Amino acid sequence: MPLITHIHAIEILDSRGNPSLEVDVIADDGSFGRAAVPSGASTGHAEALELRDGNQNRYNGKGVLQAVNNVNGTLYEALAGIEITDQIRIDRTLLEIDGTDNKSNLGANALLGVSLAAAKCGAKASDLPLFRYLGDDQTNILPVPLLNVINGGAHADNNLDVQEFMLVPAGFDTFKEALRAGTECFHALKKLLNEKGMSTGVGDEGGFAPELATARESLDLLMASIETAGFRPGDQVYVALDVAAGEVGTREGPPYRLPGEGLEDASSEQLTDWYASLLASYPLVSIEDGLGDEDWNGWKKLTEALGEKVQLVGDDLFVTNTDRIKRGLSEGIANAVLIKPNQIGTLSETLAAVKLASSSSYGVMISHRSGETCDTTISDLAVASGCGQIKAGSASRGERIAKYNRLLRIEESLGEMASFAGATTFRQAVGN
Repeated sequence: MPLITHIHAIEILDSRGNPSLEVDVIADDGSFGRAAVPSGASTGHAEALELRDGNQNRYNGKGVLQAVNNVNGTLYEALAGIEITDQIRIDRTLLEIDGTDNKSNLGANALLGVSLAAAKCGAKASDLPLFRYLGDDQTNILPVPLLNVINGGAHADNNLDVQEFMLVPAGFDTFKEALRAGTECFHALKKLLNEKGMSTGVGDEGGFAPELATARESLDLLMASIETAGFRPGDQVYVALDVAAGEVGTREGPPYRLPGEGLEDASSEQLTDWYASLLASYPLVSIEDGLGDEDWNGWKKLTEALGEKVQLVGDDLFVTNTDRIKRGLSEGIANAVLIKPNQIGTLSETLAAVKLASSSSYGVMISHRSGETCDTTISDLAVASGCGQIKAGSASRGERIAKYNRLLRIEESLGEMASFAGATTFRQAVGN
């Protein structure tokens, strides 16, 4: 098989105008792969380290030239001559060269850029689309998109405590019909906001960021937008939340402060009761980061109380780390895992996290970050893994739309083989 002959990184900008890095990998048969690395705004403390320069004279200290140099020097020298399709060896070499648990030596952003670019180059060398290269010849499941159409928390400059309110168009036969429904609901929401004289400016992930007072006010708007667009809430289109509770509490949990919801100093149990009240009123299929990332006892009680009624997703709780996922599995905590490749640093580790969760009957949701690029790797990863769920942002902003358009192209290429995951993905909430 072809051997790696060239690896080169440059500093680019992400969707927030902050530096990131882009990596090219070339093999001796001319095969080429390019990957760009995203960055999060609300991050778990246990995530792998994103290496920033800290030089306040460049990009307010957020430059990534050190990570770029690590790619162009140390990592290039270590990987030159390795077979491009030997992803496990490539990623093992990256981990050995870095030598730290959290990738703090060379930076998770440097490692991930090389890992993903190498996979894309390997796919080219194998004459396969990336989703097929990462999956197999039976890979055919298109994920349900969760569209973040109202932004709050760390993703917007408004007073909403909850970070994301999502539309979930799961009740359709194809991905393209689901995406159409979600997009039409998004435009209906914009019309409703205009009629109310509210802002239709968008936040980091492309959703609107109006001055709304409460989660219920936001969810009522989503219900109205679904109906205005001509769809049936709780049958064709559902809703989901990313609370990002670690941002309104502490790593260890309480007190949780959601003043807009009348929860000034709430316990884990009070927050759980609040979620139960929302479940009773809305077709809510998924709650992400409902508690803090070290509130393990609270998470266990939350799962015992609501785990049979709704998908409970650990993001900052698990940070795509198999050790933390194993703890969740052994203690019965959460029932789904959010997967973000840059939380862990290499493709192989990402795939291991997906495999561990899915083989244990936990839900799996592939996710973007708030600081994104037009790289579409997560779309191929979602199909390759057959996970059935993807978060890629709202129905606006080019870096979000690129992911959805890639899924449309994959669905078209699969033809009659294509299968849409549908509502059964959220089995707790829809009774399957």
